Amino acid sequence: MLRYAIEDFFHFLRVERGLSDNTIMSYQRDLAAYEKHLTKLGCHSWNEVNRSDIMRFLYELKDNGKSTATISRHISSIRSFHQFLIRERVAETDPSLHIETPKKDRKLPDTLSQEEVDKLLTINTTNPLSLRNKAMLELLYATGLRVSEMIGLKLEDLHLTMGFVQCMGKGSKERIVPLGDTARNVLEDYIQTARKELVKKNNQENALFLNQHGRPLSRQGFWKILKGLAAEAGIHKTITPHTLRHSFATHLLENGADLRIVQEMLGHADISTTQIYTHVTKARLKDIYQSYHPRA
Repeated sequence: MLRYAIEDFFHFLRVERGLSDNTIMSYQRDLAAYEKHLTKLGCHSWNEVNRSDIMRFLYELKDNGKSTATISRHISSIRSFHQFLIRERVAETDPSLHIETPKKDRKLPDTLSQEEVDKLLTINTTNPLSLRNKAMLELLYATGLRVSEMIGLKLEDLHLTMGFVQCMGKGSKERIVPLGDTARNVLEDYIQTARKELVKKNNQENALFLNQHGRPLSRQGFWKILKGLAAEAGIHKTITPHTLRHSFATHLLENGADLRIVQEMLGHADISTTQIYTHVTKARLKDIYQSYHPRA
C-alpha cells in the first residue's frame, strides 16, 4: 500500500530530520492529496508511479486555482518523498526527477509603518492579560521571532539581565537574539506581576506566555489577540502573526542595518530569503520620492 511508505517518511522527518510539527503537517497535507490522486489513477505500488502521473497531479492543482507558491511547495514535498523512497529502496526510480519548479511570483511581505507599530504597541495595561499582550508584541517587534518560536519560549530562555533571548528555530536550530530596553522592561514587568497571577491556576507551568487558565498560549489564541488589538488601534490593513517579524526586518534595513546581521537575527539559512526585505525598503523609498519630490 502507498500509505505505509508515507507514514515511514513522516517518522523520518520527525525523528531523523527533527522538523517542526508545523512543517510535518505541511508535508502531510501535500502527500495526502498526492496519494489520493495516485489511488484514483489505480497505482498500488510506488514503482508504478511515473512522471506523467505527477504532471497530471500538478495540472490538476493548477486547474483548481492553486497558486504558483502552493504548486512549488507540492513539488518540493513530492521530490523529498521520492528521494526518501530511493534511499530506503522502496522504489527503484525517481519519477519526480527533472520536473521543473514553476517560477514563484515574488510577493512582497506586508509590513507596518513605524507609526502603525507605535499605535499597535500602545496598549493600556490595566490587567494581567493586557500586560501579557503588550509583552508579546514588544518581544516580537524587538526580536523578529516567529510566532511559533515565541509561544514555545520557556522562562529560562529569557536572559533579561544580559539583554537577549534564546530560541529554537526551524530545523531545531538554536539562535540568540538581542533584546532592546523597552521590550526588556515590559517583559520584566510581565514576569514579576501579570504572569504570577496567571500561573496561580497552574503552578508547575514553565511556558513564558500563558492564557487565562495558566496554560501555554496557542498560535490560534495569539492570532485572535492580534486581530483584536489591531482593530482597537484603528489599523485597517491585513495583519498576520508574521507582520511584526516582517516589520522588524524592514525597519532595521531602512535604518541602515547590515543584511547579514538581519539574516542572523531572523534565523534564515539562506540570505536570499532575507533579501526580499531590501525590495520592500526600495519600494518604500520610491513611495517617499513620489510623495515628496516636487518634480516626481
